[in-house]
Amino acid sequence: MKSAGMFEEKNDVYDEFPIKLSSAKAWRTYRGGKLLAELHGECASDSNYPEEWIASCVCARNTDREDAREEGLSKLADAPEISLKEVIEKNPERLLGEEHAKQFGTSMGVLVKLIDSSERLTIQVHPDRDKARVLFHSSYGKTECWHIIGGRNIRGESPCIYLGFQEWITKDRWKELFEKQDINGMLSCLHKFEVHSGDTVYIESGVPHAIGAGCFLVEIQEPTDYTLRVERITESGLPVSEFMCHQGIGFKKMLDCFQYEGLNRKEAEHRWFVNREIVECQEGGTLHALIGAKQTGLFHLEILEIETEFQVKKPLIFTGMYVLEGKGIVSTSKKKETIKQGEQFFIPAIIPEFLVRNQSDKLLRILLFGGPNIMRG
Repeated sequence: MKSAGMFEEKNDVYDEFPIKLSSAKAWRTYRGGKLLAELHGECASDSNYPEEWIASCVCARNTDREDAREEGLSKLADAPEISLKEVIEKNPERLLGEEHAKQFGTSMGVLVKLIDSSERLTIQVHPDRDKARVLFHSSYGKTECWHIIGGRNIRGESPCIYLGFQEWITKDRWKELFEKQDINGMLSCLHKFEVHSGDTVYIESGVPHAIGAGCFLVEIQEPTDYTLRVERITESGLPVSEFMCHQGIGFKKMLDCFQYEGLNRKEAEHRWFVNREIVECQEGGTLHALIGAKQTGLFHLEILEIETEFQVKKPLIFTGMYVLEGKGIVSTSKKKETIKQGEQFFIPAIIPEFLVRNQSDKLLRILLFGGPNIMRG
């Protein structure tokens, strides 16, 4: 363990260059993770570690795992005893940005994950900010967005998602199905969509949803783990405790967190499926917006596709970076860093621009993300 003094000394230079982070895995009630391991060039079977959290300052909320309180929390690759959260807390203005720190303190205001599901997740919902403030004393709810990056057929079925209530739903009907634990009945209340690589789906807080078996996706969300589940057992047979269902607020308040607004299929697809847009083209690559200010001021997610090189210019706000495919070099005025598939970085706010060069004969694909729009909060 490094001394506090050594931490202070290293922290002085952490804001001068991209901070490489180790892979942070989190235990979940569902199984998966095989495709996630393959992304890292590893061979592994599905397990209850189906998620990798990216540039995360949030710990997973799991019961009966007191020995794993820091699951999901990102650590520095060159100093694994130090968390990104600790580094940010020492100097939030230079790491997150002065305006961001004024509005949100030491919070990044965002959480990003890679999720690889080999089974359907339980039907769930997340509280909006008003309910999260009352029920969990939290400034954040859990609006989120999924971007599909791959998938696999499970038992002959293509990857799919369940999203939003059918137009005929009522709260009394939903409560009845929940109390009976009629899983098929609850699933029939939701729209089912087959999804493909490149699809982006926006999920507002209060909207019921479930990731289907075989989905491999990026999830960007508000920085909480408040997940309210209506199934008492997972698809693979794992019992779900009462606390893991209602997160300590009780079943009545849990059911109050659902938006009981039903839509027909066309309305649901139009409302929640998002088309990517080109943000910037350079001779060596293209930056695409996947989710952003048009849909929400809570977070933004882009994908950078580089054939040769791309100069990224950014406002003085932090940026998260994850390499989806390929290898290359990222250069700032202070340092050059090699990057490759499966690696993640935190780009401090004080860095105004960086150059990314492709070092392979295939496309270099990188996710870039950030937190709330500081002009809108």
